[in-house]
Amino acid sequence: MKLEDFSFVLPKELIASSPLKERSSSRLLMVEHDFKDLVFSELPNLLKPEDVLVINDTKVINARLVGQKETGARVELLIEKILDKENSLVQLRSNSRLREGDKISLSESNESVSLIKKRGDIWQVRFSQPAQKIIDSFGLVPLPPYIKREANSSDAERYQTVYADPAKNYSVAAPTAGFHFDNELLDSVMDKGVNIAKIALHIGMGTFKPIKSKVITDHKMHKESIELKQEAIDLINLSKEKGGRVICVGTTSLRCLESIAKDNKGVLKPFTGETNLFIYPGFKFSVADALITNFHLPKSTLLLLVSAFGGYEKMREAYKYAIQEKYRFYSYGDSMFINANPD
Repeated sequence: MKLEDFSFVLPKELIASSPLKERSSSRLLMVEHDFKDLVFSELPNLLKPEDVLVINDTKVINARLVGQKETGARVELLIEKILDKENSLVQLRSNSRLREGDKISLSESNESVSLIKKRGDIWQVRFSQPAQKIIDSFGLVPLPPYIKREANSSDAERYQTVYADPAKNYSVAAPTAGFHFDNELLDSVMDKGVNIAKIALHIGMGTFKPIKSKVITDHKMHKESIELKQEAIDLINLSKEKGGRVICVGTTSLRCLESIAKDNKGVLKPFTGETNLFIYPGFKFSVADALITNFHLPKSTLLLLVSAFGGYEKMREAYKYAIQEKYRFYSYGDSMFINANPD
């Protein structure tokens, strides 16, 4: 398949630039043999006690920094990965040419960032203080590039899931399918008898990297850290044994599970490491039975993943329907529930 096969025209007014007042009041498109319009708070009605929800409980750091060169030129930094106490990999944006050895001042403080080495589109930099201290002092919410506004105080809460684990403070973008859950809805899910398995895929800014190859198989995915513990595996296996569904909340949860299963002949084993698994139509899924996900950008790796899971033609129909019915798209938008094997 070619990249152009995953293109569609989205009216700009359907791009959600801000979240709704209530998380669970977003719309939910049920995708099975046909389409059904729901509200996300109705999710418990779609679940059975034998099911398990798999959530990504990574936490988003304030990965966006703004500074200036000695010339006064503005520089924006997006942290891709913290390497050690002071060194990180970042994406840089500036109207001025950037060179190794340049020093970027942060705000009006004495703190700075030194450009060490360029690695393709990524820079290795060294902070004047430990990276986490710099982030805590100067970091801003790393809103996706298609949200054309500055982050505000409400984004600090809403560009984060309610179940984010403070000990997993590593992501520089959010697992946005989880935005629709509030604590009350989570309680309703568990009251139904549904288990919740926690896994982690720590998202990098590469999640927004567009596919540039006309032939999709030529695209190379960025590496992201993943973590799967035995406790989550036990809950997933228990659901399978009872005839329940493994329902992944978000593409990141799905990629984490399928990456580990792919490396172990379909079996889940405890793992901490990295994945660069690229899922596109033709991929054979081993674990996931259903997927809760937002609506994704055209020609994106995330759109290819949902097309692999739900079926290429069905996803084309679903996106056409969502646009027709004016669903809200992208990170702060609405969601869909894809049942891969409807009864």
